[in-house]
Amino acid sequence: MKDLYPSRGNEEKIIKRIDKTVYSKHKVGKYSLDEKELKIYEKNGFIILPNIFDEKELKKYKQELKILEQNEKLKQKEEYISEPEDNKLRTIFNQHLFSKIYKKLSKDSRILDKVKQILGSEVYIHHGRINVKRAYRGKSFPWHSDFETWHSEDGLPNCRCLSAWIMLTDNTQFNGPLYLIKESHKKFVSCKGVTPKDNYKKSLKKQEYGVPSINAIKELSKNDKLVAALGKAGTLVLHDGNILHGSADNISPEDRTNIFFVYNSVKNTPVKPFASKTPRADFLCLKDFKALK
Repeated sequence: MKDLYPSRGNEEKIIKRIDKTVYSKHKVGKYSLDEKELKIYEKNGFIILPNIFDEKELKKYKQELKILEQNEKLKQKEEYISEPEDNKLRTIFNQHLFSKIYKKLSKDSRILDKVKQILGSEVYIHHGRINVKRAYRGKSFPWHSDFETWHSEDGLPNCRCLSAWIMLTDNTQFNGPLYLIKESHKKFVSCKGVTPKDNYKKSLKKQEYGVPSINAIKELSKNDKLVAALGKAGTLVLHDGNILHGSADNISPEDRTNIFFVYNSVKNTPVKPFASKTPRADFLCLKDFKALK
């Protein structure tokens, strides 16, 4: 298969995106985006939708997280990543595989209608995760495109994928919110470097490969394109798989927690990785391509 987005080479390049951002503008359900919202997503590469989930629902999701956090069997799995200093939970991958509550959430029409509309097809989950950025200790993450990794190391041929995530706690300017570069999804940064073996073991904590240079960030963030995804708990954010994003340290006295689901089109299933000798671990690239219903 031809590599439409070559990366991890001898030099960095910024190339034009080939794939669409929005594959269908037809509504696929009650909770589809309207015309204005689709234009925002298509132009900026993301959209922030407040008040999608209410306090009762959020309470249920928080309680379920505590149950998973205390599950001794889960702690022994690769999907459970703890902080090195005190063994507190940092990330749980694929929460929907360990919890009926999160599995139901992954199929919630308030999310899925929008995702299927944007991607113009049925979808499956590439992977999911819950990230807890601890008060005072949660560290920053560098600018990157998820799709660069999913293409290079997982083998997704095209950028027909996105992340949908729910703010389980308020995301403020102080607690390490996600930053995005508006419109950066329209370009692909072909990054410099060669993918090391089992790169994911280090990249989940500190990404070093597939990271754009400061020159690329300067170029793509011109004209005030840097924004923060701020919002109250219950906010839903959708962002394109290729948009450049990162986050700062959490310097607040409160944890910041978000629930992520990465959706991929059933027409975009993985092939052999384009810039890695072996694919990442199965929990990062799920092999169940059955469409969500």
